[in-house]
Amino acid sequence: IRAGGTVVLVTASIDESVPPWKAREENPTGWLTAEYSMLPGSTAPRKHRDRGKVDGRSTEIQRLIGRSLRAAVDFQALGGRTVTVDCDVLQADGGTRTLSITGGFIAVADALAPLRDVLPGGSNVLTRSIAAVSTGVVDGTPLLDLDYSEDSRAEVDLNVVMTGKADLIEVQGTAEGRPFSRQSLNAQLDLADLGIARLTEIQQQAIGADWPDLF
Repeated sequence: IRAGGTVVLVTASIDESVPPWKAREENPTGWLTAEYSMLPGSTAPRKHRDRGKVDGRSTEIQRLIGRSLRAAVDFQALGGRTVTVDCDVLQADGGTRTLSITGGFIAVADALAPLRDVLPGGSNVLTRSIAAVSTGVVDGTPLLDLDYSEDSRAEVDLNVVMTGKADLIEVQGTAEGRPFSRQSLNAQLDLADLGIARLTEIQQQAIGADWPDLF
C-alpha cells in the first residue's frame, strides 16, 4: 500500500491454531496479532536492522495495529485460528502506522475470504471495516495525512483509527511543546472523518465485488 512517499508491504496469514494462553481459556476463540518493522533503507540515514529484539517504537506500533484490526473481527466465528498481520515499511515519509492499519484491513479481508466456504453457515468473520489516518497542526493550521516534513514541525500530532461508519476505535494525540484546545481537537477529528471516508472508498475499490459480502 502506498500513500505519497510512504510504502508499506502488508500481508496477512492464517494459522490453524491459537497461542497457548488463548487455548487455555475456558471458551477459546480465534486471535489476531500484528508485527511491524521498518527496513533499513526505508529512512535516511539508514535505520539499524532489528535483530532479535524489537525496538520500543516498533513494539508500540504493532500493538496499535493489532488492537485496531481486532476491532473488525468476530473471533467466535474465526474459531481456533490465528491471523498474523506483517507490516514491513519499505519507504517512510510519515504515517507508517496509520497506513499499516489501512492496508492491514485489506490484507486481513483477502486472507479471510476463503474461510467463508468452510465456516458453518458461511459465517462472516469480519464485522466492520477499519482505516486510520494522521492529523496535526502545523503553523496553526490543521492538516490531514502529514508527511515527514510536516510531522517534524507539527504542534499537535494525532493518529485516528475509525470504522467505515465513522465510529472511533482509537485516538492517539500529543501536544508537541504546548497544550492544544478542545476546539483544535474537534477540528482535527473532523478532518479525520473526511480522510477515513476517502480511505474506506479506496479499500472498497481494492476489494471490489466481494466488499458487500465481507460483513
